[in-house]
Amino acid sequence: MPSLCRLTGSAQLIGAGLLTLGLALPPAALASPRRTLTPIKHVILIIGENRTFDHLFATYQPRRGQKVWNLLSRGIVKADGTPGPNVALARQWQAVDTDAYSPDPKRTAPYDELPSMNTGDALPKPPFASLEQAQRSESGLLASDYRELTTGGTGLPTGGVDTRFPLQFTNAPIDLSRYLPYDAYASSPVHRLFQMRQELDCSIAAATPENPSGCRADLFAWVEMTEGAGSNGAPRPADFTDQTTHEGPTAMQFLNMARGNAPYFAQLAREYTVSDNFHQAVLGGTGANHIMLGFGTLIYYEDAAGHPAKPPAGQIENPDPAPGTNNWYRQDGYGDAKTGGGGSYVECADPSQPGVAPVDKYFASLPYRVFRNGDCKPGAYYLVNNYNPGYLGTGKPAPLGPTQFTLPPTREDNLGLLLTRHRVTWKYYGQGWDGGRERPDPGAYCNICDPFLYSEQIMTDPVLRRNNVGLRDLYADIRRESLPDVAIVKPDDLLDGHPASSKVDLLEGFVRRIVQTVQAKPGLWQDTAIMIIFDEGGGLYDEGYVQPIDFFGDGTRIPLIVVSRYSRGGRVVHTYGDHVSFDKFVEANWKIRERISSRSRDNLPNPLASRANPYVPRNAPAIGDLMDMFEFH
Repeated sequence: MPSLCRLTGSAQLIGAGLLTLGLALPPAALASPRRTLTPIKHVILIIGENRTFDHLFATYQPRRGQKVWNLLSRGIVKADGTPGPNVALARQWQAVDTDAYSPDPKRTAPYDELPSMNTGDALPKPPFASLEQAQRSESGLLASDYRELTTGGTGLPTGGVDTRFPLQFTNAPIDLSRYLPYDAYASSPVHRLFQMRQELDCSIAAATPENPSGCRADLFAWVEMTEGAGSNGAPRPADFTDQTTHEGPTAMQFLNMARGNAPYFAQLAREYTVSDNFHQAVLGGTGANHIMLGFGTLIYYEDAAGHPAKPPAGQIENPDPAPGTNNWYRQDGYGDAKTGGGGSYVECADPSQPGVAPVDKYFASLPYRVFRNGDCKPGAYYLVNNYNPGYLGTGKPAPLGPTQFTLPPTREDNLGLLLTRHRVTWKYYGQGWDGGRERPDPGAYCNICDPFLYSEQIMTDPVLRRNNVGLRDLYADIRRESLPDVAIVKPDDLLDGHPASSKVDLLEGFVRRIVQTVQAKPGLWQDTAIMIIFDEGGGLYDEGYVQPIDFFGDGTRIPLIVVSRYSRGGRVVHTYGDHVSFDKFVEANWKIRERISSRSRDNLPNPLASRANPYVPRNAPAIGDLMDMFEFH
């Protein structure tokens, strides 16, 4: 979702570029002297938005000798997008939840047919009327790709039935290529924590040796149509129907590579290396997943002294059904900024809090112990969805208060501080960043995507704050062959691939320009790895294995493609990983033995594959370090 518009002692940062008196060293002193474990000297992480692995790679067919877990290989769909012999594996159910929140509500019956598609917030018109306007406004594409910013609008009102589709669908995944051109905008489903946990419908009663978490992924459509993207604390409308949430069966959409969709990502997968077991780390939206990437865990509401504090009452989640409703949450979403209604904070250490005890009960039923030092500090209210960070790009604190959807600054440790302490250079390249000013529409800078805007230590230090830069800085650094060791790159909200507000072809164009620019510099290409991931699945359907790790996740699979001289061959890697696997790769490659914090998931071991299912770690919870995405020999 686009923007909503501590190490504290300086003595601990001697190796990080700060003197014991708190004085900043010059940037030249921050050059990385560290040797790497592998030939990779630079890693570029490009983060797209809101696509699951099955949504993007549903019909991907790898090179001979490689196997992939997707809708086609499982027999759920055929290459032409029609239902396959095992389509029942993806069948969506109706359910009842009228008392207290349940992560596995009582199923009643499968849908006979899925109802009409809805336009949601999909753009009626493309962002620009001409190539000239697009080229003046955007800087992230090759000349041949700007046309995609002038095409694909729905031509329909938002929040209504999408007449580009039939009125009803078979209860099965829906091939977008049968109804829309590849460059068309389409709607976006719900992607919030309690909703996504219900969508997965995990129960130990459904567990098998091949699927020990018992996640059935069979309530995606039901959750979309009963609660959707949030009640915002408002009562359920009296004339409620399966179209009231403006989502319909959006979650069941998929792109069809076998029919020519996502051709550049298919090309990269067949030439380099792709993972079919990489996951969003948080059952939730953009902000929470970027925070997990940056901090290795989620962060909580703090007071001015850095202690856990209680947020405004109207901003605390309550997923219990409102009286007389089926699954209409009492407090969820963003609500009315005038009253502070809506919820995004959870005190997950307190089982008396709504939604907590049922999830804890499920964890207790698992055959292993979830990662308890990674979350749920007593008295702490964790941000599980999208709120603005505590700082503006200038380093000025963001406005706080009961009517502001802003997380106060945090003193929690993070990846940027870890790298700085160990003299590993890094930058966050956010498109739309202009010297600390964050560009608004069109092509808005995504402030909730930059995890370092939440950090007090980084945003109050002039030297560390300069690690936040823009897209033009990325191309300047590539041109000079002066990339930092670790580069995190985020497109703006027109090019990030987010459903409804962007398209995958625009994200492909953004990635293509970066890949080709790096490859045009032989000295840089020989020791650079480019990793393409997505922040989260966006609530889109995926039936891959999900490993419960802690209260926050994991969630559905998302794509991961690794492009480098050492990842050629079109391999498909099955090792279990999530966003924090990137942090583990950086730590391993730059020989950092310290972890982000005692709570962060980079403390977890690398997975040992189960004999029953190579996608399931037998030493759960465990996440990989991405080293097997390469073949350095």
